Amino acid sequence: MEPIWLEHYPPGVPPEADILRYASLKDLLEQSCERFRARPAFTSMGISLSYDELDRRSQAFGAWLQHEAGLTRGERVAIMLPNLLQYPVALFGALRAGMVVVNVNPLYTARELQHQLADSGATAIVVLENFARTLQEIVAATALRHVVVTRVGDLLPPLRACLVNFAVKWVKRAAPRWQLPGAVAFSSALERGVRHRLTEVPVTRDDIAFLQYTGGTTGVAKGAILTHGNLVANVEQTSAWIGSVLREGEEVVVTPLPLYHVFALTANLLTFVKWGGNDVLIANPRDIPGFVKVLRTTRFTVITGVNTLYRKLLDAPGFEVKPANAGALKLAVAGGMSVQRAVAERWQQRMGVPLIEGYGLTEASPIVCANPLDARKFSGAIGMPIPSTRVEIRDEAGNPLPPGEAGELWVQGPQVMRGYWNMADETAKVLSADGWLRTGDICEMDARGMVRFVERAKDVVVVSGFKVYPNEVEDVLMLHPGVSEAGVVGVPDEKSGEAVKAFVVKRNPALTAAELIAHCRANLAAYKVPKQVEFRERLPRSPIGKVLRRALKDAPA
Repeated sequence: MEPIWLEHYPPGVPPEADILRYASLKDLLEQSCERFRARPAFTSMGISLSYDELDRRSQAFGAWLQHEAGLTRGERVAIMLPNLLQYPVALFGALRAGMVVVNVNPLYTARELQHQLADSGATAIVVLENFARTLQEIVAATALRHVVVTRVGDLLPPLRACLVNFAVKWVKRAAPRWQLPGAVAFSSALERGVRHRLTEVPVTRDDIAFLQYTGGTTGVAKGAILTHGNLVANVEQTSAWIGSVLREGEEVVVTPLPLYHVFALTANLLTFVKWGGNDVLIANPRDIPGFVKVLRTTRFTVITGVNTLYRKLLDAPGFEVKPANAGALKLAVAGGMSVQRAVAERWQQRMGVPLIEGYGLTEASPIVCANPLDARKFSGAIGMPIPSTRVEIRDEAGNPLPPGEAGELWVQGPQVMRGYWNMADETAKVLSADGWLRTGDICEMDARGMVRFVERAKDVVVVSGFKVYPNEVEDVLMLHPGVSEAGVVGVPDEKSGEAVKAFVVKRNPALTAAELIAHCRANLAAYKVPKQVEFRERLPRSPIGKVLRRALKDAPA
């Protein structure tokens, strides 16, 4: 298909992005630190880390990895942190040392954590003390040689750090006791790293930057291999799309979505480091009153989120930030899940700017499509392909379809991953020989090149922007001795967009829904746990014995 969208691009948006502007993410960071030294780079709990401090501290952490931990180029460093100042320091320290970052969801259960660490072969991890006990349970079954433990307040001023760390441990009781022999404190690693000079490591576009785990469309989590070139390209593509409203060294972006998620990683952290922006990190966006307080006292110009988060903000008492913000807000971006029209319209009425919806996936670093910034109202579309990106709507045989017909969305561009880590067969299923990525999502494109999401291929459930893979939940359900059969689907949910519902055939007649949910909580992250359990005498199956999830979803309650 010809790129019909180009003639409908907003004024000033080029057809191609300058994807060769930076040699690597290391290059991008070092240039920004040099240009914006005195500017705040990241702000957390009212305390800012300047670009100069980010430069020095990430160098120190990288030097510790090289000279104290003895890690070499290409080794994997896991980061298991919420949105705290420690995250960008650890991230850029590892990348500058030539290592590969493995982002880890801090809410993982021990089972999920063990899979990701074992699969990636990570030899070092930075973990928040709050989650150290989970790591303790499985550390012996991994390749980890070095564990770095940090506390919430570790990069805050000394008095503030003591108060915050005391409150987390003894008032909120949020940091259970743990034992990890040989673990090093993050602050100690920085102090020791300062004694060494970071050894210069040549990093190129072809070097791996991240193993970013995703379930794709089915099965256990797979590590998408994202290179420095992939991420630099997507930063430049994103900047080409939104750059008309941004000013170097002036932007303040609010980041409530977790940085371990590829959307916030690219759209917030990496993109706004390029622009010399100040990234205001929200460690716990579920604390809506606390989040609203930050918004009321921060003159921010950009915010990103998902539909459910925007809805919670709009419903929150005291969410009157427009006057306090003095009209500074330029851009509000929504990704990760479909935006509901009611939420988009309420947001625009309240804040004076539209929600700009886009589309992406981990395998594309992640941004593929975005709506024009000059949109005046909600369209329901996921937008046009961003610069240097080609998309096609294809039928089941892989043949391109004309505008107006629904089919699978295929993507080609410099942001597309190299493949899945150690999974050649899975890679072959989604990547063609000429570099086209099969997204697994059903979409349609109009004559202007605007893409509209139709439905999610297969059976992935999206809970507040997080993907839940039914196979994984079903596997956990089947581990319970009282379960004979299990099927999992997504059902509409007013708060989270979708919720997980389990259909179960009992092996033990005494089995209860509460017992099953408790079992799942012990083995799955909270957003994956079924919100509803329905017991059945039998489950609908195909001739080859596969549970027919669509039949379960369509059956009357």
